[in-house]
Amino acid sequence: MSILSVRYLAQKFIRQANILANRRVLGPTYQRSPPAYAHLRSAHSSLYQMVKKRTLEARSKMQANKYPNNQACVTTPIASEYEANVDTTNPAAPIPFATTSTTATANYQAPSQVDPLFKVGFADCKSICSAKEVLKSSDCETHTSAAAMDVCKQKNVCEEFKRKRKETSVHDDDGSDGKDGEDECECRLKDLRFKCLMGALAALLAGGFLAWLVSRLTDDSEAKRQQEENDRNKRNLISGLVTSPPSSESLPKHVPYLIIGGGTAAFSAFRAIKSNDATAKVLMISNEFRKPYMRPPLSKELWYTPNPNEDPIKDYRFKQWTGSERSLFFEPDEFFVDPENLADSTNGGISVAQGFAVKKVDAQKRVVTLNDGYKIEYNTCLIATGCSPKNLPMFRDASPSVREKVMVYRTPDDFDRLRRLAAEKRSITIVGNGFIGSELACSLAHYAKENNGGKVYQVFQEDGNMSRVLPKYLSRWTMAKMEAQGVCVIPNASVKSATRDNNNLKLELNNGMTLMSDVVVVCVGCSANTELASPSHLEVDRSLGGFVVNAELEARTNLYVAGDASCFYDPLLGRRRVEHHDHSVVSGRLAGENMTGAKKPYQHQSMFWSDLGPEIGYEGIGLVDSSLPTVGVFALPTNVAKRVDKLPESPENQSSESAPTSSNASVEKSDKDGVTCNPDESENYGKGVIFYLKNDKVVGILLWNLFNRIGLARTIINQNAKYDDLNEVAKLFEIHA
Repeated sequence: MSILSVRYLAQKFIRQANILANRRVLGPTYQRSPPAYAHLRSAHSSLYQMVKKRTLEARSKMQANKYPNNQACVTTPIASEYEANVDTTNPAAPIPFATTSTTATANYQAPSQVDPLFKVGFADCKSICSAKEVLKSSDCETHTSAAAMDVCKQKNVCEEFKRKRKETSVHDDDGSDGKDGEDECECRLKDLRFKCLMGALAALLAGGFLAWLVSRLTDDSEAKRQQEENDRNKRNLISGLVTSPPSSESLPKHVPYLIIGGGTAAFSAFRAIKSNDATAKVLMISNEFRKPYMRPPLSKELWYTPNPNEDPIKDYRFKQWTGSERSLFFEPDEFFVDPENLADSTNGGISVAQGFAVKKVDAQKRVVTLNDGYKIEYNTCLIATGCSPKNLPMFRDASPSVREKVMVYRTPDDFDRLRRLAAEKRSITIVGNGFIGSELACSLAHYAKENNGGKVYQVFQEDGNMSRVLPKYLSRWTMAKMEAQGVCVIPNASVKSATRDNNNLKLELNNGMTLMSDVVVVCVGCSANTELASPSHLEVDRSLGGFVVNAELEARTNLYVAGDASCFYDPLLGRRRVEHHDHSVVSGRLAGENMTGAKKPYQHQSMFWSDLGPEIGYEGIGLVDSSLPTVGVFALPTNVAKRVDKLPESPENQSSESAPTSSNASVEKSDKDGVTCNPDESENYGKGVIFYLKNDKVVGILLWNLFNRIGLARTIINQNAKYDDLNEVAKLFEIHA
């Protein structure tokens, strides 16, 4: 509420007080007298008639001067009526008020005094009737003006009241002289003035109280907003969400090595550069407000590691499955050099410009331009911008009330927000069945179980978890294991609509179900950050996304791309774009070596790993795609038999699943027999190896609950050979050990 609103309310209260104060009641037997300004109505009417007369006269004169021949056509009926009502023989006679009769009052006498109230707008009148002596009782019979009748009645009522009060005072026992009756009107006027003054004072007090209340509320809201801002700044300071340096003017004008991005690939490239150039000076420009950190623990180990009840956590430390403890950040803050001191650093080092973004790269002039226009020259540059999580159009285009309940998951800030919601025992819905969605669902279910928390839902369109990676039978078995851990899995469903219902989201699914959730976490993959491509004139792969690079990860001369944003050529598997931690590490390291002059091709088969709680873990390498034919060899808990699975190459026939055979069964035999396997017949798949085939060659290997054997799998893929019996190949992984 503004000050003008308070003033308006105060004025309104004052007017109401005046209206209440002017309501005079003379007694139960008397009628309520007209207001004090009633006598002005006739004056207003007379003024209106006079103004109208003069306007007509002026208009008639103008018409007569302009059209002299038409002067006879102009008539002034009001003027003639006015002249009939005015006594021209007596110039001192007053102008009568508007009447219904054309005859003036004969016995009307001009008062000796004129009420000042009647002087407004009547400067031309020589004598005006006073409000205190308007008309006597006899005038009521001859004067026919409605306003005069009202004033006359008021006068009669007042005189009658005075007379009765006088008679009553004469017979009073207290011996009063009867003057009270004569002064009653004056007393009531004083009483009215007092009431009016008290009403105005009350209105002023009420207005002042309202103004104080509004100012107090405004101050409270301002203080609350300031407190929130201080808390936000404190959180930013604790978590490192501060632009460093404060201005881009503090950044060096020229650096030997420039890295765009602040993720895993960027920091791996710095380590390679530093290994080959001990005094290298590296500037890293990151649009994030943190030092480089790793992302995989955000959906896995951090949820299984007890952390202090800090918000946010100062040091994101977690325990690995092996029991060792480490931090989410690659290096502490002391490891980095301030950007202002990088040029003067004798031993070189790495500086991170936090909170800055690059708008354009000029590969020919070797200059990058920041969003604020600041330009930095470089000798060699690496683009490691990574990727950004996708969101569903229905959530992205929803109303703000719905969007504030929807989030993606990629940064420590997302972890902090989701951990607060989980600690408050909120209902959380995960949309997606990929790596992040499945890992996060298991982690949240474990966290909720440990803290007696809320419900965790997982909604996806496929038949089971990790359906794009795992064979169909293993995907369904994994989904059953996740349900056993406490996740409410809803397969073959998608969100049709989302509406806000009080504090929750109401999710309508296409299968007819309705979910009430406090927050929705969208985990449907990510897209490469290639905003630099168009202004920098760099190529982007249309089907896979990412910057197109050659075998040396070079997009232009002295301009390299590594990590999730690179689309490279694999001699064995063709052009690929990989979004795994290992690929970021290895490609970043190779790009850093090439920036120092190594010129090595990228021939690494990157691996990935995932953990669905402490019971299920797997590692993969190569082209791991469930649409390819697979052969799975598993060791059951009894370590007696193995299970081999051969899925047809055609995606339409993936529902047919291979059956268990003996350990020496070949692929051709199981395919020839066509025996199907019901996964429900197996209690546990235990350990196993899954081979992914393309043109009868092994192009991918998935190690199920087998660890530290990825080097052997990489060797088998690099041989690019056909194997007659994959059971014998599976023995190399010692699945029975």
